[in-house]
Amino acid sequence: MNAMGWALADGWTVMRRNLTHLRHSPGEMVGVLISPVIMIVIFGYIFGSAIPVPGGGNYREFLMPGLFAMGATAAVMVTIARVAADNGKGVMDRYRSMPMARSAVPFGHTGADLVVGAVGMAIMAIAGLIVGWRVHNGLWSTLAGFGVLLLFTYAFNWLGVLLGLLVRNEETADRLTPLFFPVTMLSNTFVPTEGMPSWLRTIAEWNPVSALVAACRQLFGNPGAPVSDVWPLTHPVAATILWSLLLLAVVVPLATHRYRIAGRR
Repeated sequence: MNAMGWALADGWTVMRRNLTHLRHSPGEMVGVLISPVIMIVIFGYIFGSAIPVPGGGNYREFLMPGLFAMGATAAVMVTIARVAADNGKGVMDRYRSMPMARSAVPFGHTGADLVVGAVGMAIMAIAGLIVGWRVHNGLWSTLAGFGVLLLFTYAFNWLGVLLGLLVRNEETADRLTPLFFPVTMLSNTFVPTEGMPSWLRTIAEWNPVSALVAACRQLFGNPGAPVSDVWPLTHPVAATILWSLLLLAVVVPLATHRYRIAGRR
């Protein structure tokens, strides 16, 4: 077997280990299953009555793409915590002592977290359909929407691996969690950007999360088309793919390099 084959096989082993660990952690499983439903109820029914949709339409249809994007962004926090926990418990050191490809561990972590993210996305979609969310642009456009979401999730998972390798334990990782909330909130996730102050609107419109939300609304045929001439929102699908690929191009080699050198300290 060549080097690529060994790396893929080792990565698959790490991925299975992480998924098995999750299966034996009922608390995490409950979070994956219940959190999407709670978010839909809170934001869709409590906030929805007070927020008008640009151009009219059902707020829950406006909201669902934002919740999908929020889930994709929040995946980074789960990855940071899991990698940092392995770091603190010495699991990473044991991996480095084994005859396995150095790229296998980061790829295994991101692969497992992508599977978990896809499951959470599916549950959120089912819950959204129950409360009235619908897609209107056909099967292929819908699949493209979920494909863009998974690509963005995968890119953020790699960012989580890098940050998890940079911290020494899970407690430190927990302190990083509040830093990611502004990434989701300073966007068009829950409210249109048109009513924001000009300086805040500029930040929100160039936020990659806003491009992801706009791409999902466009592909799913949901209300809330942005009234803006900035490039990421006028070409949201292309912008989201570009943001994701740029993030992967930067973070994948950095995370792999960090894993390789961490054991030399």
